Amino acid sequence: MNRIDTWFSPLVALTTASVLWTTPALANEDTTSLATIDYFQGRESIEIEVPLPENEKQGLCQAFLTPSVASIMGKYPNNWGVLVESLETGEVIYSHNANKYFIPASNTKLFTTAAALQRLDPNGLIKSKSVREWINVTNQRSNNWYAETLLKYIGGASAAKTALAQIGISPNSYRLADGSGLSRSNAATPKVIVQLLRAMYYSPKRDLFYSSLPVAGYSGTLINRMKRTPAEGTVNAKTGTLRGVRALSGYIHHPQHGLLLFSILANNPYQSGDSIVSAIDSMVLQLSTFSSCQSPSSF
Repeated sequence: MNRIDTWFSPLVALTTASVLWTTPALANEDTTSLATIDYFQGRESIEIEVPLPENEKQGLCQAFLTPSVASIMGKYPNNWGVLVESLETGEVIYSHNANKYFIPASNTKLFTTAAALQRLDPNGLIKSKSVREWINVTNQRSNNWYAETLLKYIGGASAAKTALAQIGISPNSYRLADGSGLSRSNAATPKVIVQLLRAMYYSPKRDLFYSSLPVAGYSGTLINRMKRTPAEGTVNAKTGTLRGVRALSGYIHHPQHGLLLFSILANNPYQSGDSIVSAIDSMVLQLSTFSSCQSPSSF
């Protein structure tokens, strides 16, 4: 197999606030230069303690999820997009701006690695490492160079979209401007990300994709998040980090509802990155512990 030479060097550019925070419009593919830097690139993880719910054993009653998540979003709900569905039944557990386009940051790597698994032999080599190793490092560490190399080896954004169309992801439902998520020209909705997560779960390459995702409190870019909470060890998800952008999408193992698919995208220049991450983790904790509501006669 041909070897790939090192070729990707992200550009760092400043953008004005008016351009930076406009909701991304879906457009035809281009190769827009990278507009900003991913500050973590999988090398760091913020340790944030998330308070336990008042009733740790049972969790929040499902009927109160909507007001609870709304209170976590605070006074900027339009800057958030959230979708949570049951894998088994397809039931929508929670939805807010699910069809709105957001800058997904490194959640773009979900598209890149999913496409790579459709197009490439996991045991094939890129340089001296197997494709499965490239995919694992891309998602676990959120490594931008690995992601861009994978996209190049796939054949570019158009080839990636063609590969994902074969598993039911419409090419018109998202924009892929690069492979890493550094470009603010990328655009995705919580809905299309959840669709991708569902498609990959039922894909023959499910185990490779799933195991490449960081685990809350245990590995990768989630190693220091949601520690010592019911979400620790039960959430496999991809992080996303750009200036004013945070994202988390993946799978939640719920004790009552089985596997949940979720995508949380936040494009908010008015809050600090740490506060947005803390809000996302609080949402995930609520989603990990909510329970069916008990009727008065059951008390």
